[in-house]
Amino acid sequence: EVQLQASGGGLVQAGGSLSLACAASEISFDDYAIGWFRQAPGKGREGVSCISRSDGTTYHRDSVKGRFTISRSNAKNTVYLQMNSLKPEDTAIYYCAAGKVYTTTPSSYDYWGQGTLVTVSS
Repeated sequence: EVQLQASGGGLVQAGGSLSLACAASEISFDDYAIGWFRQAPGKGREGVSCISRSDGTTYHRDSVKGRFTISRSNAKNTVYLQMNSLKPEDTAIYYCAAGKVYTTTPSSYDYWGQGTLVTVSS
């Protein structure tokens, strides 16, 4: 059974940093693009960042550019999301997902982790 385990969420003050990790098991990890998504209370799920399966091409949504960095270690079957200069509007449950297509469209992803809560206080 494919599993994605997201970790690293927590409570941080505005301006602080958190590092999320998404560990995958029972999957040919380097065959999959990995995306980070978030869902704030009362809002829909949105794509935050994604990284391609092969050449490490990355995407970050405009609101997090320059603050968030996505990276992957295929040797460790893990993708990371370094989040700096956090803002209250970054508060959400963050999910990682694996899919064959490099995209921020949630429906294109095949496997999802359980989510980790990030809370940024003002």
